[in-house]
Amino acid sequence: MKHISTALMALLLPLVISSCGRAEGGSRSVIENKGSDTLVNVAQAWAEAYATVDPSVSVIVNGGGSGTGISAMINGTVDIANASRQMKDSEKESARANGHDPIEWIVGYDALAVYVHQDNPVKSLTLDQLASIYGENGDVTTWSQLGVTIPGLSNDEIVRVSRMNNSGTYAYFRKTVLGKGGDYKLGSLDMHGSKDVVDLCEKTPGAIGYSGLAYATEHVRLVPIVNADGTPVTPSVATAADGSYPIARPLFMYTAGQPEGAIKKYLDWILGDTGQGIILKKGYAPAKSSN
Repeated sequence: MKHISTALMALLLPLVISSCGRAEGGSRSVIENKGSDTLVNVAQAWAEAYATVDPSVSVIVNGGGSGTGISAMINGTVDIANASRQMKDSEKESARANGHDPIEWIVGYDALAVYVHQDNPVKSLTLDQLASIYGENGDVTTWSQLGVTIPGLSNDEIVRVSRMNNSGTYAYFRKTVLGKGGDYKLGSLDMHGSKDVVDLCEKTPGAIGYSGLAYATEHVRLVPIVNADGTPVTPSVATAADGSYPIARPLFMYTAGQPEGAIKKYLDWILGDTGQGIILKKGYAPAKSSN
């Protein structure tokens, strides 16, 4: 991050983006942070807390999905891209072609929870059952096919709630649940944000959706997912951290090259005890233990 005189800033700001950040004025600097909707709440919490650590640095956080953040990093328009999936090889190649060498940072872990309406009595689901619900070759379309009866629901059709295809959550669920080469069947309700998925499941008795654990509320149920040992495991910070929950995933930040200056200090702080304590409070497992 470099401080640029006010006179030069107007000329250079639209053109210069460095691995150190962006100048906002004579004595204040900005770190642009964009991407994963899963991470946006904790990223905002980090930004707000860091303002008390270094008031000379302003961290601007935007969501839009992992793909949006990664594209911005490839194009050199953000300092840090948030992602709930790893960058694809093709994305890394595009970044390098633009002169940006992506560096990956694991900042925490998330249990990708499966949500249903609070009146839905389903006890657990296997990955195969989820694939039969969501996958293009799946034949499960009603709750009765799973032996589930939802009180007061005359039409037991499963309402599939999913994410838009620019979402890292969408990509991770497809890879982990639907398998290599698998794709979603048509007809799902595709939400822009993680919270939107949970809100729809809360209001729709026949719905099922997937979203980050941090978006759980008391008005929905979290469905235990059966692991490789045949044990139903409820998503939680603990089961994400120990790997027993079968749809747990790392959460990433990407920088264009090795960070320097205030960006390095900010990432070091995120991965330190204070930053990791914040991600834990937000409902994610830390990348490392906090004291």
